[in-house]
Amino acid sequence: MHHQDSLNAYILQSLRNNWELLALTDYNGASFQYKDIARKITKLHILFKSAGVQPGEKVAICGRNSAQWAMAFLGIITYGAIAVPVLNEFKPDNIHHLVNHSEARLFFADAPTWENLDAAVMPNLEGVLLISDFSLLMSRSESLTEARANLNKLFGEDYPERFTIDDLEVSVKKPDDVALINYTSGSTGFSKGVMVTYENLWSNIEYTIDHLDYLEPGDGIVCMLPMAHMYGLVVEVLHPIIKGCHITFLTRTPSPRIIMEAFEKVHPKLIVAVPLILEKIIRTKVFPLLEKPYMKFLLHVPFVDDRLLGKIKEKLTVVFGGELREIIIGGAALNKEVESFLRRIGFPFTVGYGMTECAPLISYAPHDQAREGSCGKVVDRMEARVESPSPAEIPGVIWVRGANVMKGYYKNDEATAEVFDKDGWMCTGDIGCLDEDNYIYLRGRDKNMILGPSGQNIYPEEIEQKLNNMPYVGESVVIEEGGKLIALVYPDMDNVIHQKIPSSEIEKIMADNLVQLNKELPGYSQVGRVEIMSEEFEKTPKRSIKRYLYQR
Repeated sequence: MHHQDSLNAYILQSLRNNWELLALTDYNGASFQYKDIARKITKLHILFKSAGVQPGEKVAICGRNSAQWAMAFLGIITYGAIAVPVLNEFKPDNIHHLVNHSEARLFFADAPTWENLDAAVMPNLEGVLLISDFSLLMSRSESLTEARANLNKLFGEDYPERFTIDDLEVSVKKPDDVALINYTSGSTGFSKGVMVTYENLWSNIEYTIDHLDYLEPGDGIVCMLPMAHMYGLVVEVLHPIIKGCHITFLTRTPSPRIIMEAFEKVHPKLIVAVPLILEKIIRTKVFPLLEKPYMKFLLHVPFVDDRLLGKIKEKLTVVFGGELREIIIGGAALNKEVESFLRRIGFPFTVGYGMTECAPLISYAPHDQAREGSCGKVVDRMEARVESPSPAEIPGVIWVRGANVMKGYYKNDEATAEVFDKDGWMCTGDIGCLDEDNYIYLRGRDKNMILGPSGQNIYPEEIEQKLNNMPYVGESVVIEEGGKLIALVYPDMDNVIHQKIPSSEIEKIMADNLVQLNKELPGYSQVGRVEIMSEEFEKTPKRSIKRYLYQR
């Protein structure tokens, strides 16, 4: 693979080099080769041009993950327009607002998204295209309507012989040009449009080429994260496409059963996930085995346990499709107990750290260089510092600077000025430590911290991690009310139903959990009581709980 100096040059190189290979597949649906992507994006370029969309203007895209979503995105980027990926879990009024705020000229939507939207409140749109076949759902432009109706004819006129590898063209953009605007999911409520440049994307891709070097053309990968999110878009879609891999999209919200079925079919070498997915699989598939008395006994017998751990690792490797080289976890910290267990069996997983504003990579380390409790080493072309008298021991706010850092927030100079200092450092709002080898250890989001009775820092996430490992706890949020800590718990209902636990029994189990929890916590962060929730907590698209909804 030759190194290229821009994202679009990398895309062009891959389409040419992997022309006949399979590129994109919808799980249990259609498949496309690299040459199909080339044809589709070229047709989109003709369509954009006919509709009068200029390079640098915005095109929004909102829908479930699919091969066509990926092709629409590639079409926008390679034309030189600015993509605005919008999460399909957003509520209709939020989608209307983002399409208007971004000043999008065209909008790709899938059917379930479009049926809840109203074109009348998006007056600046010239057209809406259905993601699944690029047909027109709405047009306010005669030239667009006409171009769409005659698209195959126009394509044939441009390429009368046949469309070949050499016909493919991509836009050449300056590194500082904005490539996409990504609205943060924001666990704080309202979203800001992050301006991601071509350099930001190129630098992230370059890093994956230099450091995730085991992926070859033709290798399979399962895409589970939403593509409208930077983490999924860059690491799970752009990166494998640029390496000539074959991506399978799970087009529904993935359940552990579907995910494991897909792993069995695809045999991925690389899996990119959020902790929730990995923890669910390990809790349902592995921990129940370990709880059996015989296993407990064996795990504590010297000499036996290595063989046994080897067996467990083998079994787990099969669950993930048998070819696994590495699982990268991002988006949140991994549960400590799960992390220690995976380290003990020598499972190839690693935890990375990033944010939309860094497109998204900030730190990563391959699994054999990972350190417990850390989310890796600051990536190439980036630097980090911690505001603290002793960054390695005393946590402080993490600041970053470098090639991955965004240009700013779109049409929001105030918010941009708030996060940047005069030397170009950006405040992440995360709290953590940085050791002498540049490894980052996160301690939780700044804004979630609760002040203890004598000014101690209480990180609710750390209490929740302990609680989430206890019997029949599905998920939890620790809040403060009147100087006391309260744990809101949604029980693990799958397990409750499976084990036929009566609801009267749940309260008793939770009371026991509370006693056990407080034994493991310092005096200043004792939890006063548990409240059982009747439904799951609301989540952001990154599957982190919208904590602000539960504060009192």
